[in-house]
Amino acid sequence: MSTKSRKFSELSTQAQAGIVVGALVELTAKVGMWIDLSRRPAEQVRGPKWAWAAASFINGFGPAAYWTFGRK
Repeated sequence: MSTKSRKFSELSTQAQAGIVVGALVELTAKVGMWIDLSRRPAEQVRGPKWAWAAASFINGFGPAAYWTFGRK
């Protein structure tokens, strides 16, 4: 098995599209989370708001956890 890294431009069009779509979904979830977290009163959030803001930097997991478990 080769461990050679490939450049983005060397990937197939489908692979490039998948990466771009995944990145847009991740960015949208994070921005939406930050907006919701900033506007939502602390008593409507499970746990400290700063912890959820920090969790947002865990790609994929942080925003998904907030939308699933973080809001009352």
